[in-house]
Amino acid sequence: MKRWLRQRVDAVYEEVLSREISGAPTHVAVIQDGNRRYARRFVCYGSGGHREGAQTTERVLEWCQDIGVEELTLYAFSTENFDRPDEENQALFDLLCEKLREFADAERVHENEVRIRVIGEVERLPERVRDAVDYAERRTRGYDRFVLNIALAYGGRSQLLEAAQGVASDVETGTLEPGAIEVETIEDRLYDQPVRDVDLIIRTGGDERTSNFLPWHANGNEAAVFFCTPYWPEFSKTDFLRGIRTYEHREESWRRTRARRAMALLGAVSDPELVEAKSVVERFRDSLPTAEQPDPDDLEGVDTGQVDDLDSSGQAAD
Repeated sequence: MKRWLRQRVDAVYEEVLSREISGAPTHVAVIQDGNRRYARRFVCYGSGGHREGAQTTERVLEWCQDIGVEELTLYAFSTENFDRPDEENQALFDLLCEKLREFADAERVHENEVRIRVIGEVERLPERVRDAVDYAERRTRGYDRFVLNIALAYGGRSQLLEAAQGVASDVETGTLEPGAIEVETIEDRLYDQPVRDVDLIIRTGGDERTSNFLPWHANGNEAAVFFCTPYWPEFSKTDFLRGIRTYEHREESWRRTRARRAMALLGAVSDPELVEAKSVVERFRDSLPTAEQPDPDDLEGVDTGQVDDLDSSGQAAD
């Protein structure tokens, strides 16, 4: 297909996708894969692929803000990446220093009140990177409209292990009772600041795996996952919107499943369960095909106040 025709088709498709999007995930996490393969393919030298990818990162940040995403986490450097050739990592560290300071000083970052945070084993990074991290976090510490998390020297399993070891140590010393261990007990030990549950993971580059990325916040929340083939520097707004559509379809499927499950409970069950099931059907009946929707008269007269403590995810009824 000729280049101009391809661009026109992409523009039209992007427009169609934009009209289809009716909502946005709160937290999107991205595995930026394919920078090195892109560099080899297009004969970029040094950190050329990562530098091209940094431009994609800036665009994705804008796209997230445009549709109402509130938190974006980027998987920039894993603990396994330390095993790569030193000259390659040093070039990447230089680029990270440059971009962290550039982002921290960018007018659009301050206009949009973007808070920059780094998660991972920062102490393992070179001093110049740690200094750049400190600079970016200090410059944006007062903002909360949008959160940009950058995962550096990050390993999901190692963070969970460290949190579990901390809990075990506190139990052993008597400063924490086993019965007092809750979800928040682990979350408070994972990061210095709260991280929202992940709604959507996007991975570029063609691999279909989540690579130990935010296992507590993504897997525990049953996040939608979108895998796509473009290398990170090639990732387009059309690809991004396809990912958002995947999230929306996942949410619609979840609502249908919840409504159908609740309707199945409207048989011989106890009164509290009956009230809860009818409440769920009322909330999600519109997500069902018309033929499956119950008659509203069948749901009248039910006191749903007993289930007001259900959270927005409806997980208490699972």
